[in-house]
Amino acid sequence: MTELARLKFYATQAHPCSYLPTEQATTLFLDPSQPMDAQVYAELSEVGFRRSGDHLYRPHCQNCSACVPARLPAADFTPNRQQRRIHSRNADLQVQAARPTFSEEYYDLYARYIEQRHADGDMYPPNREQFSTFLVRDLPFSRFYEFRLDGRLLAVAVTDVLPNGLSAVYTFYDPDEEHRSLGRYAILWQIAETARLGLHALYLGYWIKNCRKMNYKTQYRPIELFVNQRWVILT
Repeated sequence: MTELARLKFYATQAHPCSYLPTEQATTLFLDPSQPMDAQVYAELSEVGFRRSGDHLYRPHCQNCSACVPARLPAADFTPNRQQRRIHSRNADLQVQAARPTFSEEYYDLYARYIEQRHADGDMYPPNREQFSTFLVRDLPFSRFYEFRLDGRLLAVAVTDVLPNGLSAVYTFYDPDEEHRSLGRYAILWQIAETARLGLHALYLGYWIKNCRKMNYKTQYRPIELFVNQRWVILT
């Protein structure tokens, strides 16, 4: 096991929080000179770190602890009635893994998703450089899982395959296919893929109780939250 205590980390200056407008955020980053190693990444995910582009990070705010790391133990997951319906609704999709690369097909889908679903967010307006820096990284553990219908790209789940589980980095999808609930289906598929690979958990990033956009994560049960330096099941 890596000696995490030997790793170097850097904290940012306080800046406006992307999720809670009244709060100031500070982010802790792993030293970027540290190679992006899957084992280090996996161990850091166990203490709440996430990946964005070439960086591993976690919130490090002095006056706020609203961002709570969340994960789903794949073997224990049982879908509810609505989730079973979503799964059935998308049974006609084909899923395949691809290496992260830039293509106009990927970018066009991403841009439409951001423009129609997240025009109020800090990734709007989308551009090619932003897309590439955020998601198109040549890392051995990163995958673009493509969800297609008769060859037409409907969604991409950017996912990291780690020794301890899958980490759901980001999902973007066709905003005109709202009836399919593609974002929710991508999570259901990743849970099943985690179990198929014999891995422990799907890491979902951060749950924020008072952020409406994060509430969907607790619809998947059982879900574990990293609280007081240990994983506990949300009751």
